[in-house]
Amino acid sequence: LLIYQNPPPTPPRTDQQPNSVNLLEPCRSCSHTLGDHVTHLENVSEEEMNRLLGIVLDVEYLYTCVHKEEDADTKQVYFSLFKLLRKCILQMGKPVVEAQESPPFEKPSIEQGVNNFVQYKFSHLPSKERQTIVELAKMFLNQINYWQLETPSQRRQRAPADDAAGYKVNYTRWLCYCNVPQFCDSLPRYETTQIFGRTLLGSVFTVMRKQLLEQARQEKDMLPPEKRTLILTHFPKFLSMLEEEVYSHSSPIWSENFLVGSTGGQIPIHTGGQKRKPSEPIPHDENKKLRIVGDIPMELINEVMATITDPTSMLGPETSLLSAHSARDEAARLEERRGVIEFHVIGNSLNQKPNKRILMWLVGLQNVFSHQLPRMPKEYITRLVFDPKHKTLSLIKDGRVIGGICFRMFPSQGFTEIVFCAVTSNEQVKGYGTHLMNHLKEYHIKHDILNFLTYADEYAIGYFKKQGFSKDIKVPKAKYLGYIKDYEGATLMGCELNPSIPYTEFSVIIKKQKEIIKKLIERKQAQIRKVYPGLSCFKEGVRQIPIESIPGIRETGWKPLGKGKELKDPDQLYSTLKTILQHVKSHQNAWPFMEPVKKTEAPGYYQVIRFPMDLKTMSERLKSRYYTTRKLFMADMQRIFTNCREYNPPESQYYKCANLLEKVFYTKIKEAGLIEK
Repeated sequence: LLIYQNPPPTPPRTDQQPNSVNLLEPCRSCSHTLGDHVTHLENVSEEEMNRLLGIVLDVEYLYTCVHKEEDADTKQVYFSLFKLLRKCILQMGKPVVEAQESPPFEKPSIEQGVNNFVQYKFSHLPSKERQTIVELAKMFLNQINYWQLETPSQRRQRAPADDAAGYKVNYTRWLCYCNVPQFCDSLPRYETTQIFGRTLLGSVFTVMRKQLLEQARQEKDMLPPEKRTLILTHFPKFLSMLEEEVYSHSSPIWSENFLVGSTGGQIPIHTGGQKRKPSEPIPHDENKKLRIVGDIPMELINEVMATITDPTSMLGPETSLLSAHSARDEAARLEERRGVIEFHVIGNSLNQKPNKRILMWLVGLQNVFSHQLPRMPKEYITRLVFDPKHKTLSLIKDGRVIGGICFRMFPSQGFTEIVFCAVTSNEQVKGYGTHLMNHLKEYHIKHDILNFLTYADEYAIGYFKKQGFSKDIKVPKAKYLGYIKDYEGATLMGCELNPSIPYTEFSVIIKKQKEIIKKLIERKQAQIRKVYPGLSCFKEGVRQIPIESIPGIRETGWKPLGKGKELKDPDQLYSTLKTILQHVKSHQNAWPFMEPVKKTEAPGYYQVIRFPMDLKTMSERLKSRYYTTRKLFMADMQRIFTNCREYNPPESQYYKCANLLEKVFYTKIKEAGLIEK
């Protein structure tokens, strides 16, 4: 970026500086008077003069830095900036750093990524607890903005295998745009977190995290009481969770398609359905998006959420009494937030000596499995727990193991085998088993393995069913045959993971959604809660009246049925819908909608479309007799067309196919008499 062209000049003598200057005196370098050298400044404004004097001060400071700096890379940058400012003084211009590109250097920025992380991981929390996370995020970003990066030579010594050239480029940019402008006001200054992104953060995060935590431990006695818990308890966990997202290749927080919600924060939308060319941008204008029929506006949801103040409704961290309808893992989740329990994935290793703590935990896991699974030979349990190919998600409470799930991953086959799963008897019925499984699911989603297989005995089948396992195995038999251990008298069960679900917080999200719906119902009831006088027409001899003539009936949301008929015979409905679906699938414009959209063909599709639908899925639903009414069938078909128009631009062939196929569909529906013509 910057080239060291010439050695810095010798410092001028500063021991004989006069207090005042006579412009009529001759110049020491030439025969002119001093006044001849400043004639071009006679008409310069005072503001411009002050700016130039400020640059002079910065030049003198950089001159000192050049001669004091020992690191060659840093000295080179200082000298280049020194020459740049000196040139600005001579030409009375403004300093512009000659770089290969201008800020920002990477999108999304560190600041945006951290904000995305807060929304992605903590948006479900109550406002009070979420505010704590926001404070931690601000504190972390502030630390980065004033963090002193190690020089490229220091980094080469510490991590010789890292990308030295890439780090040197970012180090030079950081000096020019963030560090030097802190003490040279004439240079434009940028915040590190606003112009750099994941690359720079990844190169400094490990060292920075270690130093920050060490500093916090050393200064814990000087921290005010209200900050002590925040920094010593919450901040380390915040950094650990952020570290996973910084170095995870599949983390959504670094995607430029991380969508903006109506509240102004960043909200990831996990969804899915029609094809877009990879070169076409994803639209961000929420106002232009077509709204799905039945969707609740985000503005209304935010307004309702603001009225929910009961901490038990939102499962706040201070909830001490759990309701009878609490989720199974609620108590365990609260204990984890308070630091009572911890979860660690551990395993034995032949390459490096495991530390004493891990060995003690492995022994503890072997004891728990042996006591809780008496049918399993103890030697067999010991062999698998200490086998380097197996790992165990351990549940730690008060420093000792109270449960765990032993598993073996088969990445090439796309599944993981769960071998043992147990919680010690005196810690059961507390939701630990559910929370263990949820942690295991999130661990595997991060490692791109989305299928579990296990052999469950008659005592474990109930537990695995509650965790989403079933006897309907999604993994092809050829994939697991010969890999998974077969147990006599046990039942093979499988579980398919959805990467869009945050499993450890899923019950919280569901409870929050139920509370929002409840409030929306209460609002609707308040709007229509009106007492009408009784119907007196029947006393006068009237035998029958139209439903729509009943006072207040329309205000409840009731609508008169159209002329289209609802087929009551299930077989007749099935036959009619099957015929319509066959007509649609055989149409020449149906080709884009035949199967679910593949992620490789439409990048970012499942982050834009919330409810994907396709003709193959509709065929499967029809076959399973899912469509008990015509409305369900029509809603799914309409969603195909709506999704396509929402994702693709109007000039695309997919958009045009959706419009043409929609006309065909409604023609067939009318012909079948399901809606009025």
